Amino acid sequence: MSILIYAESAEGKLKKVAFELASYAKKIAETLGTTVTALTINASDTSELAKYGVDKVLQVNQDKLSSFNAKAYTDVIQQAAEKENAPVVVLSSTTDSLYLSPLVAVALEAGYASNVVGLPVSTAPFQVKRNAFSNKAFQITEITTAVKVIGLAKNSYGVFENPASTTQEDFNPTIDATDFGIKVVSVEKVSGKVSIADADIVVSAGRGLKGPENWGMIEELATVLGAATACSKPVSDLGWRPHGEHVGQTGKPVATNLYIAIGISGAIQHIAGINSSKIKVVINTDPEAPFFKVADYGIVGDAFEVVPQLIEKLKAFKAQHA
Repeated sequence: MSILIYAESAEGKLKKVAFELASYAKKIAETLGTTVTALTINASDTSELAKYGVDKVLQVNQDKLSSFNAKAYTDVIQQAAEKENAPVVVLSSTTDSLYLSPLVAVALEAGYASNVVGLPVSTAPFQVKRNAFSNKAFQITEITTAVKVIGLAKNSYGVFENPASTTQEDFNPTIDATDFGIKVVSVEKVSGKVSIADADIVVSAGRGLKGPENWGMIEELATVLGAATACSKPVSDLGWRPHGEHVGQTGKPVATNLYIAIGISGAIQHIAGINSSKIKVVINTDPEAPFFKVADYGIVGDAFEVVPQLIEKLKAFKAQHA
């Protein structure tokens, strides 16, 4: 019996969320007196998982799984869970895993709790704490099925080293050809930038920037901070920025350590999608902008004056501490 995590990777490299899941699962395993098994799909190097408490790695290497396929990946996770007799399966809250988790739960006839924000409140009965009502409240959910599927909210637990002696095992699940009824023709990816999914810091801007020609300072601020760039829905609808940068309830959910909103008034859908971020900073000329009500720090001022000064201060600080 072992807690199973699906350790996501991109282009062969494990994502940061894999280490958060490992840290989380290790703590549950210690409580239940069991071990942690990580399932990887086409990951080139899985050795780092040992630092975070993973006892066994099941490595799947199949070319036909090079592109994400929800049905095929679900079959792989199901077979891994059954092989390890896993009482708990932990997935992240990335776009792929949000798609996978309910499918995995159905396949395993398991109860599924999404948006989980901490360790189980109790293991007998098995209860977890979840975000609810667009992150405005918490809910204690009890899972009564033999197998439990947990969707861990991003950045809700953290990454903690807990070295383990890890064994590696090649795993060759049976995948039905019918799983590939949908064929992936191409995948478009932004290269050379920090992705929103993996970012600890996100710099986001809205219509207050007045036009796409003014995004240079947003990108420069993001570069200085090692952050991802994002935007509000109106900006992506206007074609100023790619739709892949749209964050909020109707775009990509964000749960970063730092979220900086520049020239974004703060529509309720936007706030709901970024409310799980730990520290929220807003820069806006309108002191009555709704964003100020939820921000941890706010600057009432013109972005075209504030942001360049902020960039220079950050550059000077980095130079002093280089």
